[in-house]
Parts: sequence; C-alpha cells; structure tokens
Amino acid sequence: MEHQLDDFWEKENRANSIRKRPLDDLVYVTVPTHFFDFPYDPADDRVSEALRILNSLKDVPAVNLTGISNTDLKLKYGTANISKLTEYDQNYTMLVRSLQTCANSLHKNGRDDEAKEILEYAIDTGSDISASYDLLSDIYVSSGHTELLPGLIKKAEGLNSLMKDPILRLLSDKNISS
Repeated sequence: MEHQLDDFWEKENRANSIRKRPLDDLVYVTVPTHFFDFPYDPADDRVSEALRILNSLKDVPAVNLTGISNTDLKLKYGTANISKLTEYDQNYTMLVRSLQTCANSLHKNGRDDEAKEILEYAIDTGSDISASYDLLSDIYVSSGHTELLPGLIKKAEGLNSLMKDPILRLLSDKNISS
C-alpha cells in the first residue's frame, strides 16, 4: 500500500512538471444541429432546458475524458491545460445528459426513431449514462431489432468508466430476455 502511494506521488510530481502540449489529438464532440428540429413537446420544461444547454454547447469544445485521471491528462497534455480539459469534459457531460433528456421526452411521446438516433449518437461518443443504454435497448427490443443488442453490448465493453460493469449487466439481462 505504501509503495502504491509512493508511486502515485512520483507520477503526480512528474505530471506537474510537464510543459503545455497541443490538444490536437482530442476527439471533439459536436451537437448535431438537426437534433434541434425533432418534434419535442413544447410544454416540457426539462426538454426546453436541455435544448437551451445543447444550443449553448454548439460552439464550445466538448471532449469525453471519462475514466482518465487528471494526473494522466497532465502527463499527456501538460499542467497548463488541465483547466481547459476539465471544462471540455464538463461540456461533454452536459451534452450527453441533455441528449438523454431529449431522448426520454421523444420516447415518452412515441417518437422512438428520433430517440434512437439521439441515443445512438450519444453512445457512439462514449457516453456512460446507463439510462441511454437502457432506453436504447428497450427501443431495439420493442421495434423488433434485437439483433442490434450485441453491438450495443460491444460498445459498452469499450467504455473506460466505472459504469461499464453495471451497463453490461443491464444489457446482458435484456439480451437474455429478448
């Protein structure tokens, strides 16, 4: 245990001495503008707020950094970039949460094709929101597309998140019962 702590502090000290590096290799996530055109319920305040957030994120960088420690980010991009990277990650989190809200509303109003498109996009960006996997798998099952469940499971297997195992359990249960 003490050896692990020493290793951690050695790595952290090394990370704190890394000079600023370019952010060219980051995968930036954008908000598909056609999502704004979907037939949302205008009386749903949660969707209105989600759309407002998505609109505010249209022109700002959003990057999924889930599962990457600040120490590792500093080692790769330099200490001077950590605030910027934190902001990018927070933007990403707000983006996928807002997409989930929109998908929920569309599903509730019988618009599963649009909900499916939003959820597939969010999951393709690496979202680890279990509700996204849950709803998308429900849509696949209810629309008779259970053959898509193994692909969804494969995407979940690629997550770098603490939510990976719970999502895989959720999907495994649905895959068995379908």
